[in-house]
Amino acid sequence: MAQYIKIYEENPNEAAIDKVVKVLRDGGLIIYPTDTVYGLGCDITNSKALERIAKIKGVKLEKANFSFICSDLSNLSDYVKQIDTATFKILKSHLPGPYTFILPGNNDLPKDFRKKKTVGIRVPDNNIILQLVRKLGNPIVSTSIKDEDEVLEYSTDPELIFEKWQNTVDLVIDGGYGDNVASTVVDLSGDEPELIRAGKGEFYI
Repeated sequence: MAQYIKIYEENPNEAAIDKVVKVLRDGGLIIYPTDTVYGLGCDITNSKALERIAKIKGVKLEKANFSFICSDLSNLSDYVKQIDTATFKILKSHLPGPYTFILPGNNDLPKDFRKKKTVGIRVPDNNIILQLVRKLGNPIVSTSIKDEDEVLEYSTDPELIFEKWQNTVDLVIDGGYGDNVASTVVDLSGDEPELIRAGKGEFYI
């Protein structure tokens, strides 16, 4: 059964953050809060964990469109081809925030993502997940947890999330109620920015 840890966003407890990072380093799957819906994620460098998430989502890993959660924009060049000033300005003015930006991937992507031409980058405005990524030292691969219930498209109550996922993942973070609106997805890999999905964030250039 999964661990259940309460972490407060205003002042994330360091021991709790360390505990979650250990689970990630050991190849575990976690459910965590963001500035939009709760996410399901693992360490970007752990192939077995990535396979588990792909299986849960019912997709082949090489075809999966997972986002990379970064703590800021400083390590973008590890995963993304060089971007022009206009693109960087868009990223800088929207992040941290409820957006997923699709950017052209480079040849240094972790081996499970090498065939990907583009990657989705997230820097959520949520202190818990940002602290986790900083402590882990590399991005967390992320996908949102959808609810089959038609009334609630996404799960928002951490206790109910735990009830549903306790035998599927290794740890659930209770960071308070989540939102039920997903991130806004913008494709910046072409000549012009293209809005793919209107979500919580308002997109402007």
